[in-house]
Amino acid sequence: MIDIKLIRDNPAAAEDSLHRRHYREDAHAALSAIKELDTQWREIKKEEEGLRAERNRQSQQINEKKKRGEGAEAEIARSGEIAKRIKEISVETATLEEQIGVHLLMIPNIPHESVPEGHDETCNPVVRVCGKPAKGSKDVLPHYEVGERGGLIDFERGVKLAHHRFAVLKGDLAKLERAIVNFMLSVHQSRGYAEIAPPYLVNTKTMTGTGQLPKFKDELYKCSDDDLWLIPTAEVPLTNLYSDEILEEKGLPIKLTAYTPCFRREAGAYGKDIKGLIRQHQFNKVELVKFAHPATSFQELEGLTKDAERILELLGLPYRVIELCAGDLGFASAKTYDIEVWMPSQDCYREISSCSNCTDFQARRANIRFRGKSGVEFVHTLNGSGLAVGRTMIAILENFQEDWKTVVVPRALQDFMGQETIEF
Repeated sequence: MIDIKLIRDNPAAAEDSLHRRHYREDAHAALSAIKELDTQWREIKKEEEGLRAERNRQSQQINEKKKRGEGAEAEIARSGEIAKRIKEISVETATLEEQIGVHLLMIPNIPHESVPEGHDETCNPVVRVCGKPAKGSKDVLPHYEVGERGGLIDFERGVKLAHHRFAVLKGDLAKLERAIVNFMLSVHQSRGYAEIAPPYLVNTKTMTGTGQLPKFKDELYKCSDDDLWLIPTAEVPLTNLYSDEILEEKGLPIKLTAYTPCFRREAGAYGKDIKGLIRQHQFNKVELVKFAHPATSFQELEGLTKDAERILELLGLPYRVIELCAGDLGFASAKTYDIEVWMPSQDCYREISSCSNCTDFQARRANIRFRGKSGVEFVHTLNGSGLAVGRTMIAILENFQEDWKTVVVPRALQDFMGQETIEF
């Protein structure tokens, strides 16, 4: 969440953030409610300060009268009234703080000053293009036809076992997916990321810490009998590894990577990407997370993005990097780069990684701090896919097709795969 002091000291900046993001009226209403509640909180706190000062004076007067052998009944009675009111104020301020906290959870992060203006994805500038697409829709079969023709993807049994937007991978495709995961983890480990194997189910506090709750509740899978949620990304458990902890400045940055399945209801994606593996309720992903010093976090974002790009470079897949405009930023992000890989069957680039600097937004929610020369302050958290495994596999199946019957396994994967081609 953003710092209440920012809203208190510079409300125009908070308003400007919502306008830059083109947020709906509910966020503006939440911000207005925060301002009103905070005004009440400050007035009551001012009253409390005055009462405490008066109580100190009363105590001094009581002591002086007792020393002189005089009665102090009036002062004692007033002191009791003050103590009662201070106790009431404590309850009132706690209630106001709770209400403010609820509204703060609905306010997105402040976009960094370098983030371009724009209202949606059509305004995202291209930062760089790497590699030249060699194939288009006329040259290849879509990945789902490759899978079905070779008996390597079973959508019908996926529906039978679970629901629509689930699939079963078989044979060489199941093997390819495992090879991609091992390859990605190996590359990231070589670049200084420590591998973590986190839980796939987390509690409400953990989901709230990274910003998934309460705003995106409808996109998540909840275990109805327990306070547990299926993770939508490994970002959630990885970032919360250090919740309510104080890290040491000399240990920053901390770099973590993890492979996990991810679970998303895709509630707002009805009718989108119906065919194939592009938009599944369960998919696999390798995640990158960093805990960085505030002074260097935007440099760390550039490095994290390059680490994610490195996978595509080694695989020889054409891709481009775009910078998200303010209106397309994710809820918790202050600055984001999307990496998009070329998908021949669609004649376009599709997102395969989103690399974000969340500044201290998640750290405030999860209470992740570090101890440095200036004292204790909130760390900056960063995350990005390194990469989405299913979309990487789709890109391989389409970009490396030959003769409508063979997929050449990228050289970087052949040792992990144990073979050079996949026949379909």
